[in-house]
Amino acid sequence: MHRVATAAAGCFRVKYQMELMQMIEHTLDANPDAALEAALAECAREPIRIPGAIQPHGVLLSVAGDPLCIEQVSANCAKSLGLESAELLGQPLSILLSAAHSMLINQAYSQPAMPNSDPIRLTVRAVDYNASLSRAGDVLIIELEPFVEAAHEQSRIITRVLRNLQAATTLETLFDIGVHEIQALTGYDRVMIYRFEPEGHGKVVAQALTGPLPSYSGLNFPGSDIPAQARELYLLNWIRLIPDATYVPVALIPTLRPATGQPLDLSLSTLRSVSPVHCEYLKNMGVRSSMSISLLDGGELWGLITCSHPEPLLVSRELRDACAMIGQLLSVKISAIVATHIQREREEKVVLLGQLADAMNRADHEILHGLVSRPQLLQALTQADGAAVLIDDQVHLFGQCPTSEEVRALYQWIRDTGLTRQRSKERATGLQGLGVFHTDSMQRERPESAAYRETASGVIAFTLPKQVDNAVMWFRSQLASTMNWSGNPAHHVSTRAAGSASHRLRPRQSFDVWKQEVTGIARPWSRADLYGAEDIRRSALESDLERQVQREQEAVRLRDELVAVVSHDLRNPMSIIIMQCGMMQRWAVDDTNFENRNIRRALGTIEKATTRMNSLLEDLLDTAQIEAGRYQLSRLALSVTSLLEEACSLLVMLTTEKNIELNCTSAQGLVIDADPERIFQVLSNLVGNAIKFTPKGGRINIDAVADGDDVLFRVSDDGIGIPAQHLPYIFQRYWSVKEGNPRGNGLGLYICQGIITAHGGRLWADSSLDSGSVFSFTLPMHQGQDTIGESTFLKQSGTTHRLAQSISSKLERQQLEDRLTRAGLLNELNHRVKNTLATVQAIASLTVNSSTSLDSFRKSFDARLFALSQAHDALARAEWMSTELADLLAQLQDVNGGQHRITFTGDPVRLEPRISLTLSMVLHELMANALQHGALSSPAGQVRVASTLNSHHNPPTLSIDWLETEGPPVVASTVKGFGLRLIRRSIERELKGKVDIKFASTGVSWSMLIPWPEKPESSL
Repeated sequence: MHRVATAAAGCFRVKYQMELMQMIEHTLDANPDAALEAALAECAREPIRIPGAIQPHGVLLSVAGDPLCIEQVSANCAKSLGLESAELLGQPLSILLSAAHSMLINQAYSQPAMPNSDPIRLTVRAVDYNASLSRAGDVLIIELEPFVEAAHEQSRIITRVLRNLQAATTLETLFDIGVHEIQALTGYDRVMIYRFEPEGHGKVVAQALTGPLPSYSGLNFPGSDIPAQARELYLLNWIRLIPDATYVPVALIPTLRPATGQPLDLSLSTLRSVSPVHCEYLKNMGVRSSMSISLLDGGELWGLITCSHPEPLLVSRELRDACAMIGQLLSVKISAIVATHIQREREEKVVLLGQLADAMNRADHEILHGLVSRPQLLQALTQADGAAVLIDDQVHLFGQCPTSEEVRALYQWIRDTGLTRQRSKERATGLQGLGVFHTDSMQRERPESAAYRETASGVIAFTLPKQVDNAVMWFRSQLASTMNWSGNPAHHVSTRAAGSASHRLRPRQSFDVWKQEVTGIARPWSRADLYGAEDIRRSALESDLERQVQREQEAVRLRDELVAVVSHDLRNPMSIIIMQCGMMQRWAVDDTNFENRNIRRALGTIEKATTRMNSLLEDLLDTAQIEAGRYQLSRLALSVTSLLEEACSLLVMLTTEKNIELNCTSAQGLVIDADPERIFQVLSNLVGNAIKFTPKGGRINIDAVADGDDVLFRVSDDGIGIPAQHLPYIFQRYWSVKEGNPRGNGLGLYICQGIITAHGGRLWADSSLDSGSVFSFTLPMHQGQDTIGESTFLKQSGTTHRLAQSISSKLERQQLEDRLTRAGLLNELNHRVKNTLATVQAIASLTVNSSTSLDSFRKSFDARLFALSQAHDALARAEWMSTELADLLAQLQDVNGGQHRITFTGDPVRLEPRISLTLSMVLHELMANALQHGALSSPAGQVRVASTLNSHHNPPTLSIDWLETEGPPVVASTVKGFGLRLIRRSIERELKGKVDIKFASTGVSWSMLIPWPEKPESSL
């Protein structure tokens, strides 16, 4: 029976090898290299966890169920236990064990997992065994080895080894102690410490040798000697033992689990049979017996202690446990010594890091300019042969470096590919979380880098998250060397016999020293070097963020000063203009003279435009205060009934024009703590919006009721309502419904929300299309005291007042940028209002000089003011960001009555505010001239406008051509009127461009060429 089971196991194990050999034979003749790669890949997929067999120095039982019954046994059970497999399979485990021992096994089975558990001494049929227990899903695996009285006192051994290991202060000393202690304890002729290198291969770093086996000290072994699936098992098991590599595998009976039809997982088994290829590998090395002990560092497989002997050697379970303990002690000590060494090196770099950080803090412009000023310190930080600092279009090189062009190409590769690839390797290198790219062979990562391997084989690099290109790089030149291998690592496939075409996968035959000349590899970077680069990257980030915070704080301070200036210096002139217009209108009220009537009309236009500008200014000032968190409230205890009565008496005047009914109701006795002027501002805005969108004869209701500790106000109407898709946006800045509200600036509801939030309430809307709208807000009830509060708007929307903290998250950073954007808006407003006032004065003065009558003055003056107002409105609706040239033309055409006879072709162009405002005035003059004297004065006349974005120019330019056709003959004027002067001055002075105007008999031809920014800036 045993021979039959052994044969079955052989078939099960050999099947995989036969398929592998057939694959090799099929492909080798056509492509030997491809055959080798395919064979190695197939070998890496060998199912070594489920061999279906064990080594013969023990017996295996697998049990499951309740009560525990035997599912599988090893075929040597009859020889070891005196019972055939048929007598055991399906039987309760209790037929082999005493009641006490059965209870121990049942207790072990109830535990969820027990890897590497201590052995249990069991008596089976009067024979003592060491029983090793492990779990494989719902199966408990019991492995029995003959019990041997301990020849050593384990605690005494561990105490001595621990004392010796603790005395070691260097890895070399630690390794030497480790190999000699293991050799003395086990009797193996050769004991080595084998370290895994970052590239995947292994290197012998320590050895204790007696007897005839050859020395492998200092030799490298290819990574394929221990494939990935074998390394995974070394992470699960501290010990792997092969007492005799020439053993015949002992099959499991049955081969597959009866309950699942699957092979039994022997990943945690101490008796698990190993791959035949590995047994042949040991034979080629002259080794009969081997044992491996895992060495771990931070949960990763650092290396192995490998033990070899030319004769069979069975190490007892007690000694194996002692060796496993030594392996664990060595692992802890390796981690400690490496960490101490890194810490010492990092401490040595502290002074360098401080000097470099100070240089960055002192830099006038970009932070990295500070590193440019200290090149020697920069190189010393990582002991580099050269360094490069890239800042936008500048590349600064120090020491041995590639060329500037090569550095820039390398930076782009690292930015786009290298850092991403590095992160996938960090887990393997144990350097999780480092933000630097590093390699000691750049040509291995990027083959194009072989061109400069003599100066930059080793590279460390980092970038900063900024808009401009930036990087810091360190370089090490290649270190030409000879690498000593244990045999030629490529010799895995050989012919079976001379002249035979049949091949099979076999380990290399020779392990003699094989030398390989190595190029393109630099001296490896130490962990301290990498941490040093990471430290300087972190310092650069901190310094850059600190500067940004300072700049943003300064911007906020300037914004606050600007708010004060706008409040005083801009509102006063607006008030004066409005007052003067009113006085002039009253002076001429009784004069029926035709010219005075036109003057009154012109003054009315000025008054409306100035009033609108003043209203926009007030809204923007309120917005700035809300976003700055300084919205001042003068709270009073207010009667809600009195508040609504007073508000309705004032607001009812707004409803008379459309004959809208306004009703106000309030529950009696309600008192709130609120700023009356601000609450009236809210009610005025909500009622004003309701009037705009309620048809004539409609109704608007304002009511207030108690709502817990708050008072609930509602403003409802029966107007056109708000589409559901618009409701989420109505309280955003600069958002407005265009239909029925062409001149809305989109700030009203945003300001209302800020006011209500500052009071500690909330504002919301309920509406649907054609069903009216209800705007509701709450205000706290009076609690018996009056206070002066400060807006908490920013806090409630998630932004803290501390700018340094606002950098800590992407959301808060975006909100801070929005706040600074508003500061830019105020700055732009200051500039634009002053320009507008100056432009109004110039328009008035020059229009008077160029007009032949008061009527012509009025018409020209009105039209030019209206064109200016339209441009401002267009920009406000576009959030002062940019406007389409085509939209600007269409708007001017509609206003001036071009009857859609203007066609636009060419590149789509978005105009920034500065260009948009200027072009609106220029295009208005051209259109006015075309309507009065040019092509548009004739029914058949046409105007073609074309734009061309000349991105190939250096710098880029924008050209716009205006061509009139089919109109009356045009004759150039001998006098330069205001329109022509305005066009030339606007283009040449404001936009720094060129103008060419031709008065051909077929029509006016006008061309403009202005510089075009590569990255158009927002005026915000």
